[in-house]
Amino acid sequence: MAVAQQHAGQQSLFTDDFLYFVLRLRKSRIRQVADRVRRMYPDESPEQQARHLIASTAAIAFAAGGVVQTPAILPGFGVMYEGLGFVAGTSILTRMHLYLILEIALLFGKDIDESDRVKELMAVVATCAASAAAPAAVLVATMNPVFAVATGALAATAATRTIGESALRRYKRATAPEAAAVPAPAVGGRQGG
Repeated sequence: MAVAQQHAGQQSLFTDDFLYFVLRLRKSRIRQVADRVRRMYPDESPEQQARHLIASTAAIAFAAGGVVQTPAILPGFGVMYEGLGFVAGTSILTRMHLYLILEIALLFGKDIDESDRVKELMAVVATCAASAAAPAAVLVATMNPVFAVATGALAATAATRTIGESALRRYKRATAPEAAAVPAPAVGGRQGG
């Protein structure tokens, strides 16, 4: 019974296999990045450390989001590679954002094997899907692939910011009760009269 209770909050084996085998997320890499950020910014709060991750990921997302849409600009050649680039690029951006949310979770002391992470990861996938659809909608509306490239870059960056800020709000709320439970240190001063 104790073993069942111990694992109640953990991901199922199926979920673990899906996330870390099928999607190829590497827990060791996620932990290494979180540890490196802690070492690089030891005097900063988890929120400040997470903002460094968000900024770095946003820069990569901007470039990748535009590059994924670039084949649409090339007549003939672009049509042939547009679908392949879309699938590969969307996959890369989704994995990058899954890593981001798990790295932020670790910065806030959360267990990346906890079942709560599954809901968060599903929200990341949904956000990335919406982000990937934006350039296609712009291309259909404008019939100008240059706009699709710009939209791809901006949508990927917006997805990063949305995912990162949502994670920050969630983890700050979750850690606030824990911080409130810790007694404040006594402040020196006069006692009595």
